[in-house]
Amino acid sequence: MTYVAESTTRINELGAVASVVSEFKRLTVDDQLAALWYVYLDLGRAITPAAPGAARLHLAEGLLNQIKTASHDQQLEMMRDLAAGRNTPFTRGYGVLSANTKLAFWYQLAEWMGGPVVPMPAGYRPAGVVSVLLSRLRELTFNQQITALRQMVVDMGVDPLA
Repeated sequence: MTYVAESTTRINELGAVASVVSEFKRLTVDDQLAALWYVYLDLGRAITPAAPGAARLHLAEGLLNQIKTASHDQQLEMMRDLAAGRNTPFTRGYGVLSANTKLAFWYQLAEWMGGPVVPMPAGYRPAGVVSVLLSRLRELTFNQQITALRQMVVDMGVDPLA
């Protein structure tokens, strides 16, 4: 009976993660970017050892440098292209990264926001759906949060091998 209870709990946990990820994917591109920024603000300290430590961020260095050296308008467009899955050389470069490296990539962008990367607009208030998503994400355990965040960013960009 313990096995059944543990299996049911695991299924419920996976369902909670899938539900949050599904909500995220239904957001507009700009709301997805805002949600990621707020998630990294909330979870940034915890994500640091969980993602970059396990990732090969040096593999994303060229992409990060492209964003870092672009104008703010170009940076925003590059991030929108990733979230929208537009087929560009930049999004194809992102598409070959591992899930953990993609997680670390967005962490680095969040770290750079307000510095070399375009910040959130002054006075920006997240849309209601973004606030609801963030509340639901906060209700998850730490491991579920990381899993959800990984699933949010893994499908962004374009996989040139698909």
